[in-house]
Amino acid sequence: MSKKGKVLVAMSGGIDSTVVALMLHHEGYEVVGITMKTWDYAQSGGSKKETGCCNVDSFNDARMAAVQHGFPHFILDIREEFGDFVVKDFVDEYLAGRTPNPCVLCNTHIKWRALLKRADALGCDYIATGHYAKIRQHENGRYVISKAVDPIKDQSYVLWGLEQDLLSRTLLPLGQYHKSEIRQMAIDYGYPDLAKKSESYEICFVPDNDYRGFLKRHVEGLEERVNGGNFVDKNGNILGKHKGYPFYTIGQRKGLDIALGKPAYVTAIDPDSNTITLGDEEDLNKNEIFVHKFNLIKYDSITPGMEAVTKIRYKDPGTLGNLYPEGDLLKIRFYQNTKGVAPGQSAVFYEGDDVIGGGLIHSGRLS
Repeated sequence: MSKKGKVLVAMSGGIDSTVVALMLHHEGYEVVGITMKTWDYAQSGGSKKETGCCNVDSFNDARMAAVQHGFPHFILDIREEFGDFVVKDFVDEYLAGRTPNPCVLCNTHIKWRALLKRADALGCDYIATGHYAKIRQHENGRYVISKAVDPIKDQSYVLWGLEQDLLSRTLLPLGQYHKSEIRQMAIDYGYPDLAKKSESYEICFVPDNDYRGFLKRHVEGLEERVNGGNFVDKNGNILGKHKGYPFYTIGQRKGLDIALGKPAYVTAIDPDSNTITLGDEEDLNKNEIFVHKFNLIKYDSITPGMEAVTKIRYKDPGTLGNLYPEGDLLKIRFYQNTKGVAPGQSAVFYEGDDVIGGGLIHSGRLS
C-alpha cells in the first residue's frame, strides 16, 4: 500500500484525466483508473459520431495509458442511472420552460456518487478527476472549492453541488496548472498525440449540439403538441406564431423567425399557455433573483446580507451583490443589473476565489 494512499481516478480518455492519473501515479499514489460509460450515442439519433467520454476510442485510450503504466483500469456502466436521472431531468426542464444544466446535475448526483461507491468497494482513500478547480480544508473545518489558476479553464462553477463527504475525499490536481502546462506534461509522459487531441464542449448525450432535435426525438408528438403558440410583447399583445416554447431559451435573439423592425429577445417563457414573450435587450436586466435547491460549501449557513459575486452562467464574470436566506430560497440582490437570467441554470456565489455555494435559479421569483 502506498504511503500516499490509494486513489480512484476518473479517466475519460482525454488529456486532462489521463495526465491526472499519470501525475498521481508518479507522485507515489496507488492509482486505479475507471472510465464511466454514461450514454449510448445511438440513442441520441443525431448526425454526428460519438464524441467525448462515451465512445470506444476513449475507453481504449484510457485503458492503454493504465496498462502502459502498470495500474488497473475498469469500465463502470452507469447508463441506466444516468438516463433515468440526468437525461430525464434535461427533458423535463425544457418542457417546464426552464433551461437545464445537465453537467452540474451529472457531477453532483451521478458521477461523484458512483465514483465514491466504487472507491469504497476497491478500498480507495480518494477519488480524483481532471476538473480545473482546487479543494482545500478551511479553518472552519469545511472543505472548500476555489477557482483554478487557469481562469479560462476554471470549472468551479459546475462543481457547486458537491457535498462535504465528497469534497473531503476528492483530489483535483489540475487546479494548480494552466492548460498549456498540462499539454506539455502529456508530451513529457510520452503522449504527444494526446496533447493534440481535440476537446468536446457539447453535452455528451447531445453531441451534435442540437437540443431541439434531441427533444423532438425523445418526446413523442412534441412538435404537434407545442407548435403554433404565440409570441407576445410584455403587455400581452400578440406579435406572431412560434414553433413551440421548449425550443427557445431566455436571452435568445437569433432563430426567432419573426421580423419586428428591431432586435428582439426572448424575455419570458410560459409553458402553460405556450407563450413566448419578446422584448428589448434592456428587458433582460434583473437586479434580484431567487435560488432554490442550493448547496453551501464554504460555510454551513449564510449571514443575511453577506456580500458575494454571483455567476449565472459558466462564462459569466459575475455580479456583486448580497445574499439573503428566505426559508427554502436564497435571495440574491445585485448592486448592478445582470443580464440573461435563465430559470433552471445555476447561480454560483463566490467570496474571492472560493465558492460559498450555489443553487438553481427559481422560475417564479425574478425581478
